Amino acid sequence: MSGNEFRFFLSCDINLPVTFRVERLEGLLPSTKSPNSVIDPATEERRSELYVECALYIDGAPFGLPIRTRLESAGPSYYWNELITLSTKYRDLTAHSQLAVTVWDVSRGKDEGLIGAATILLFNSKMQLKTGKQKLRLWPGKEADGSFPTTTPGKVPRHERGELERLEKLVNKYERGQIQCIDWLDRLTFKAMEKIKERESCRNGSSHLYLVIDFCSFEHRVVFQESGANFLLPSPIASTNELVIVWDPELGKINPSEHKQLKLARSLTRGIIDRDLKPSSNERKSIQRILKYPPTRTLNGDERQLLWKFRFSLMSEKRALTKFLRCVEWSDVQEAKQALEMMGRWEMIDVCDALELLSPVFESEEVRAYAVSVLERADDEELQCYLLQLVQALRFER
Repeated sequence: MSGNEFRFFLSCDINLPVTFRVERLEGLLPSTKSPNSVIDPATEERRSELYVECALYIDGAPFGLPIRTRLESAGPSYYWNELITLSTKYRDLTAHSQLAVTVWDVSRGKDEGLIGAATILLFNSKMQLKTGKQKLRLWPGKEADGSFPTTTPGKVPRHERGELERLEKLVNKYERGQIQCIDWLDRLTFKAMEKIKERESCRNGSSHLYLVIDFCSFEHRVVFQESGANFLLPSPIASTNELVIVWDPELGKINPSEHKQLKLARSLTRGIIDRDLKPSSNERKSIQRILKYPPTRTLNGDERQLLWKFRFSLMSEKRALTKFLRCVEWSDVQEAKQALEMMGRWEMIDVCDALELLSPVFESEEVRAYAVSVLERADDEELQCYLLQLVQALRFER
């Protein structure tokens, strides 16, 4: 694929369910003291049991049932690495489809069980489906808002993005294969990123929680397109104007420029050169295709020019005589004379081809006489098979 070529899929053509992976929760949960901490200091800290609730919203309305991950209590850190498959398919998505995720802790009370939530649009500003890892900042103590626009966006505000966010964006491209893989340099880079991550965490105090999800990737980018959309919009001018028919007096007449060019190309002075011309493999295939045409098919200008150009090399092909005679400009005396001379030296044609020369297409008396001479060589039994056609040919005799 060239660098300037952009290949893509249309979302309306993807008949697959929306799939993504809930990976992990980054950051420290707010600590909660157990009610019996005075009695049992060993259980002062509760072990949190978290799950993630995922729901799809289309144009601000819930679409399908929400799906929950399994409980995860091995934190911190909390790793689910669970594949989520929604009932909705990619072809059913709209431009404002968004995923709403809410993190719950079942070990806490009803009021404290809500950890946080975030929402993310499935298509970016360029109307391309988002792929790869996405790091969502959770809004603490809030459920995911699926309305559009949402009050719980998971995207980090631009003015708060630092070096770590820039590097994570590059890592996402690296994992999708958009950045070249160099082993020794990659190892050094990831070590440096870990140091930057530790430094940023110490500076910010890990005050935010982040949920990392991984969207499904495709071979090419996926561009949003509604099913059944019409790419060809009617012109506003066409709806306000009437069709005006203009009579062209030259319609159907011969173009003098093309006729002059054809005469120069078929000039008899080229006869010496044309005798030694041999068709190439592609030209030979075109000639064989023309020879298979039925007698009722009219040859166009390029086909006539091709047969005329290689007329000398076709003299040994008896099937080509009738097609060659159709290429002759009989109004040109010199050209007609050369065609009749070549007809006399052509390979003897069959009776069925001779009947074609008796059709109204050929008005030359010499051509019709040649066809009669071919019929004279046939026996009576063979002529009886063409008796009906011979009677019809009498209509065109003068």
